[in-house]
Formats: sequence, C-alpha cells, structure tokens
Amino acid sequence: MFGFTGIFGIIAGIFSFSAYLFYIVAILKGKTRPSRATWFIWAFIGIILAISYRASGAEDTVWVAVSEAIAPTIIALLAIKYGIGGTEKIDIIAFIGVLVSLLLWWIFGTPVVALVTNLAIDFFAAIPTIKKSWHKPDEEDRLAWTLTQIGNLSNLFAINQFIFAVVVYPVYNFIINGVITSLLFIKRK
Repeated sequence: MFGFTGIFGIIAGIFSFSAYLFYIVAILKGKTRPSRATWFIWAFIGIILAISYRASGAEDTVWVAVSEAIAPTIIALLAIKYGIGGTEKIDIIAFIGVLVSLLLWWIFGTPVVALVTNLAIDFFAAIPTIKKSWHKPDEEDRLAWTLTQIGNLSNLFAINQFIFAVVVYPVYNFIINGVITSLLFIKRK
C-alpha cells in the first residue's frame, strides 16, 4: 500500500496539522499571541510552497506542506483579532518578496525558483516569531511547536528522492522550527 517513506510522510503531515490545532486552541484561550506579520506571510508562502514543492517533484513529503498551507491561513485570520504586530518594514519587504517569487516562477518557468525564493522569505517572516520566542516564550505554545518539530523530523524520513528540490524543504523546516522550539525551552535568568 504505502512505502516506508509514504508512511513517514503521512505521520509528518498528521503531526504538523495537529500541532496547528493545539496552537489554534492556545490562541482562542488567550495563551498564545501570534505575530500577525509572521502568520500572514506564512499563510501566503505556505500556499505557494505547497504548490511549487509538489510541482518540483515532492511526493511523500508533501503532506507537511499541505498542512502549512491550510493551518497558517486559519491562524493568520485569527491573528487579526488575537495577534500582535504586523506592519514593520521587514514584514512589508517579505510580502513583496513573495509576490516577486511568483513573478520569478513565471519568468523562469520552474517551480524550484519559487520554492527557494519562498524559503528565503519564510526565514525573514520567522524572525518576529524567533525574537518573540526568545523574549516572550510564554506567548507561544510549547506543545504545538514540539509537535511541529516531531512532524518535521518524521518528514526527513519521508524523503524518497535525494534531489535538491525535494530535500531542501524538509531540511529547512527542521532547522527553522527547531530553533524556535529550542528557544521556547531555554531557561532564562
């Protein structure tokens, strides 16, 4: 039925999406205040990444990308009411970068250009959440980020083609989400 990598891909998608459900509950309970800029950019990037990642040849690892297209859109909408920030210069630059990535995809005719461009933009979009995770770790949901990281680890085992276009997304997610998750658990004086 499903191969080894396919099973890990599905597990990764389940962990990824379930993490977002815990994050959404934490927002609604007032325990988490999402960065508006980060989540709106992640929502838009998530949609483009899922489409460009699949078009680049991803198969078993695509389920995390699908969850990262749907759930951040829901969180971005919740961030309108429950979130913080959203109009800093870096936020605007990141959003313009997303639009440029679509133009580059169209010009070069390859989804890998959009994939890589959006991963770079995703990094800049993560900066407000990275900063908040360090300065205000109690405003992020540790369980949600931990589940996300378990999903990212599972997604590494779902890689079924060792080509750049397929490997780059799971490796990037493992690193960037690992940084955020780690910051939430570091003891501070």
